[in-house]
Parts: sequence; C-alpha cells; structure tokens
Amino acid sequence: MKYILSTITILICGVFATTAQGQDSKLTGTVIGTLKSVDYSTNTASTTVNTRECAFDDNLNTYFAAYDRSFAWVGLDLGEPHVITRIGWTPARRSRGNERILLGVFEGANTPDFMDALPLYIITEIGSYGIMDYANITCSKGFRYVRYVGPSDERCNIAEIEFYGHAGEGDESNLYRLTNLPTVSIHTENNVEPYDKIHDINALITIISDKDKKLRTDSGTVRLRGNKSISFPKKPYRIKYSSKHKVLDSPAKAKKWTLINNYGDKTLMRNLLAFELSRCLEMPYTPYGQSVDVLVNGEYKGNYQLCDHIDVRKNRVELVDTLAEERDDPLSTAFLIEADARASTEDCWFTSKKGTPMTIHYPDDDEITPQQKTYIEDCFNALEEDWKKTLDLNTFIRHFLVGELSGNTDTYWSTYMYKHRENDTIFTGPVWDFDIAFENDQRTYPINSKKDFVYRSGGSNTGNMRTFVDNIIVRDAEAKAKMQEIWAKARETTVTERHLVDFISQQEENLQESQKLNFMRWPIMNELVHENPKVWGSYTAEVQNVRQYMSERLLWMDKKLGYTYKPNGIADVTLDTTLPYQIYDLSGQSYTDDVQRLPRGIYIVKQGSNTRKIQVR
Repeated sequence: MKYILSTITILICGVFATTAQGQDSKLTGTVIGTLKSVDYSTNTASTTVNTRECAFDDNLNTYFAAYDRSFAWVGLDLGEPHVITRIGWTPARRSRGNERILLGVFEGANTPDFMDALPLYIITEIGSYGIMDYANITCSKGFRYVRYVGPSDERCNIAEIEFYGHAGEGDESNLYRLTNLPTVSIHTENNVEPYDKIHDINALITIISDKDKKLRTDSGTVRLRGNKSISFPKKPYRIKYSSKHKVLDSPAKAKKWTLINNYGDKTLMRNLLAFELSRCLEMPYTPYGQSVDVLVNGEYKGNYQLCDHIDVRKNRVELVDTLAEERDDPLSTAFLIEADARASTEDCWFTSKKGTPMTIHYPDDDEITPQQKTYIEDCFNALEEDWKKTLDLNTFIRHFLVGELSGNTDTYWSTYMYKHRENDTIFTGPVWDFDIAFENDQRTYPINSKKDFVYRSGGSNTGNMRTFVDNIIVRDAEAKAKMQEIWAKARETTVTERHLVDFISQQEENLQESQKLNFMRWPIMNELVHENPKVWGSYTAEVQNVRQYMSERLLWMDKKLGYTYKPNGIADVTLDTTLPYQIYDLSGQSYTDDVQRLPRGIYIVKQGSNTRKIQVR
C-alpha cells in the first residue's frame, strides 16, 4: 500500500465546530490514502468507484471502500501543521456499514509515510447511517497529515470524515491514549505487517503514558515472536530498539522487549499475577511486565503485556560478561540455558545425555565458541546426573512453588537456568509463560481436584525433566524440608490470600477499559480458544475463576506441604498518628517511629496499652 497524493483538492465549505479551544474551521486539503478502491458490483479493484475522495465530498450517501481488506486508510494533507480539535464521521450505507467503523483509528503525522503518527481517537460505538458523530480531540500537537485507518478486514468503509482545527505546531503537553493504560503505537517502514520470527522490520515505536503527558518515540525493529502463541490470530511481537533504554518504569535498560498477546488468557493478567508470585517468593529476578494497548500502523491490535525479553544484563539475568580474551577458557563461561521442548528449532542447542533438549541463550549464538558449548553441555549433564553437587536448591524450590501455586502446566516444558562465571552453582529462573496457568488448561482442569502436583498430574515435561524434579521434590528429604520451610515463611508474610486476591482485584479494575476494547477486537469471550477448559461468559466471570482458584490453591498447597496456616496475631492495624506509637522488630529492638517508612516484613506496634503484630507487604 503506497502513499499517493490525490489530484483533487476539497474546497472550503464554510462549516464550523465549537470546541473547548474556540471556533475552529472545518479543515480542507489534498486527499491522500489507499489508492485502489473496490467495485462491489464486480468485486474488483477500481480507481473510479467508491474512491477515497468520496470520504470528503459532503455526500453522506457515497462512501470510500478500499480494495485492501486491512491497513487501508484515507485522509488529508493539510499543507501545514494544524492542531486538531474535533473529528466527525459517519458509516457507509451498506451491509454492516454501521459496525464496520468500530475500532477505526484517527491519526496525525508530520511525515507523509505516517511513521511519526500519533493516535487522535478510536471509535468505540456503532454509527448511524446519515448522521455525523463527533468527538472532541485532546491531543495538543499539530499535524500536517491526518487520516482515518479502518479496522482490520473491513476495507476502511467510511461515508464521510471531517477534521476541525487551527493552524499551528502545537506542543506535546497533552496526548491521547486509547484507555487508562499506556498506548504503544508501532509504525513500520512501508506499512509492512510483521510476518515471521526471522525478519526484523524497521519501525518507529511510540509509547504514550503518565496521564497523557509523556511521549517517547524511538527507532528500532519489530518482528513476531513466540512458539504456540505465534499461531494465534492476535500476534505476539518482539521490539528491538536501536539503542538501549528503559521503557515506562522498567528496571532494565535494554534493546529487546516483548509484547505478549494474551490471546488464550481472557483475564489478560495471568503473567502479571505469576510475576507477583515470583516477587512474593523472593526470586532473585522477576521479569518486568506492564499492561498496554497496542496499535500497529494505525490498526488497533488489542491489550498486550509489555515485558522484559529474557536475556543477560543488569536488572535482568545478571551474569558477569565473559571477557573476549577468556572465551577459549571454558572455566570462565557464564551461561543462560533453557530446558526447552522446542530447542531443535533454535540456532544453538543440544540434547543432554538423559534426553532433555536444551537451548543456549547466552553466550549469544554468534559469540559462543565450541569449547564453551561443550562446557555448558558437560555442566548440565553433570547436573542431571547428581543435582546435589551444583544445583542452587533455594531458587529451584522457589521456582517450583511459583509453578505449582499458579498451576502452570508448562513449568517444565520450558525452564530457564543460569550459572555465574565465578562458581559452578546452577540457579533456576526466571519464571516465564503463564497464559495457560491459573486454571486455564483443559488438560489439567480442575487442578485442585488432583491429589498430586501439576507437573506429575498432566503437566508437560520435556525430556528428562519430570524425573529430574522427582529426584528433588519427591525423593529427597532435605529438599522437602527446605521447601516446607520456604513455604511456611512465605505464607506468614507475603503469600497470603488477602494480598493475592487484592492484587487480582486491582488488576481487574486497571484493565476494565482495555479489556472492553480487546474483546471488541477479538470477540472470543464465548469461545474455547487455545487450551481453555471452559467458557465463563464474561470478563468478570473469567477473573472470578482465577480469584477462586487462587484462594483454593493456597489451601491445597498448605495441605500438600503439611502446613497449617497460622496468622500469628498478624493483622492490619489502624493507627492514630496524632498519638505516640512505637514500632519494634521481632527481636524486640526499637525500629522506627514512622510506619510509612517500614520495609516489607513483620513488626510489633505498641500504642498506649495496645500491642499488635503487623505485616508490611
């Protein structure tokens, strides 16, 4: 689809609109957009019937219909930047025309290829034939080029479009987000839609956040990512920036980031909930994740999670980089590996002596030496042969508990492990991929009716992983005692029903606006997709399923691990801060007199004659 200027210029028609910024004219300019239209009588391409000029001819009975079913658009070259203050539109008078505008997006740009485009508005209501709908626009930036991008598979059917505004460069003091979540808008070179995991497409990536006040636009590339998830209609993406930087409030500074598509997870929060379990169980590194709305070339794609890409760097998997002069010395090798059922599709992988397929993620494919690869294989083979010599039991158990508490079928289908250069200890983590966890897999549903752990009761285990885990969790008394100790401490501090249910409810509230748009774009709420065990029928019911599962799973885990939950007098305390109080740690030492400054933990609060334990999460 190419950008082509029309030879037709629309005349000023004298229509005005009153906005919060005063009286702004109906704008005119040169019609631009998708050149080929469709002649519905022959279902062939045309340049004379249903053309883009019909969207600006002041005739509500004519309409533009593109020959391209998706990524079609129509707009105006205004000749100079204008601040848009109002937009009007009406649907085409044809079959389902009033529905075909749903999720249509208006954008403004200052380059004719719209690579620098920002969203102005998304249509969320069905239109009415012959009636113009209007929306006031809050974006304060001026644009020379404005357009309407039709929703997917609808041929950009539109009868009439109107833009109102005034000339000016404007500023970035106020921008537009699709919902309360950050908006990630990706524009690719030549409007090429990402199509596989191999080819990186040049792109500009824009993130709008912080109450519509913060804009970040950076160059980079985008491609598809994932394994099973790449086959879904809603595609997952990998972003690679041209230079390292942080996104939103992420801890890591990096080039690579992931956009997880959540297609089979109708709560849109399962990965974020699992990451919270990882934090509660004090894993050394928990991936960053943030719910966002995504646009690609002006087309709304849905709700995603913007997350870390699992790699080696500060604030991700922190390994000391292997110096170039040491690469031929295998004893200097730090590594990040993955027990990976799909390892054979990767560039650098091996199969262990016990049959476990392993992907080597670090050192990188183009840097690893044959000596290093042999050393890594030897390390993992030795781990499988005698785990007590090199396995870090602490991270393995915590990783195991996250997998079992979440009911993740794929915990040992894909398991990350890493080793530092300075010693032989192999650590487990980070946690990753929970779209079918939390009671979302028909192969293990209902999880809490099973008497054994998920990985032993229908879970997917690649290679020798089930036996490997059995040797630790089932057969080793020391490991079982360690697991009970970790679980007991977590249950009495961070892994509480109240905290986890509150977290789910907070995510539910935060996702309300976005989930409505997402399931308008992907109307699958009443369908079984991926491994869904059941149709719950609404977003509220989907979330309630997870909430109920979480409460029941805590009790299941308590019973399985032989633990009786004891609150130990810990309670939420309402303090009268106008009166004196004192805080002590559990050893009885005076801690502080400011409850707002307490780090996570358990404390004793004394105020007057009242003494209570409190938990800070």
